[in-house]
Amino acid sequence: MNGNGEIHQGHRANLRDRFMEERGFKSFKPHEILELLLFYANPRGDTNPIAHRLIDEFGSLKGVLEARPEQLMSVHGIGPQAATLIGMVVPLTRVWFESALEVPNRIGNSRDAENYCMSILAGERTERFYVISLNAQCYVVGRRMISEGSLSEVSAYPRMVMETALNYNAHSVLLCHNHPGGTCAPSAEDLASTLQLQHLLNGVGILVLDHIIVAGSRTYSMIQHGDIDYRNKGR
Repeated sequence: MNGNGEIHQGHRANLRDRFMEERGFKSFKPHEILELLLFYANPRGDTNPIAHRLIDEFGSLKGVLEARPEQLMSVHGIGPQAATLIGMVVPLTRVWFESALEVPNRIGNSRDAENYCMSILAGERTERFYVISLNAQCYVVGRRMISEGSLSEVSAYPRMVMETALNYNAHSVLLCHNHPGGTCAPSAEDLASTLQLQHLLNGVGILVLDHIIVAGSRTYSMIQHGDIDYRNKGR
């Protein structure tokens, strides 16, 4: 093994050891996380310049992890195997959040609600609005994506929300959407549309348990922040 090869192997061992000691990425810079990931698609080469090229191309680690495989493969040094490996990270995160539910498909508390919403919205690049229908025992009986919008807005169509809840014979619903390009705080339109939907659904005896907004690794619960009250049955 030449000098460069020995340096690469030593660097790889150092990153692996740091990860094992920390059991995570606490001290890692974004490019180092990508380097470590790429070790398993490129077992011998120097992955440092590839990691830097990826971040330069997509602007951040988040941008890299959310990029489509064909976009990743446009970067020199990224082939199908590396693109597949990187592309697995966000979907695996969604699976983890789903598996974190104490009882599969049961939303019994705010933590369950946030985990469930993260399991379907984490890493999505466009705004999506979902209605999750539950029975009286708080088990999910169905979910439907009502609309998909731009990076800046998504519309909640009252008629489609109502039809979805009635079709699933829902006792209650959990609403959720994501803010890919911003904070998880609700806009004035988010709050107004949620109150409108709550009024409509309460009118047919269906409770709105919460409206969760997902932004990156953060969530916002309208119930927890007092924006809505699921006990409100005003008609």
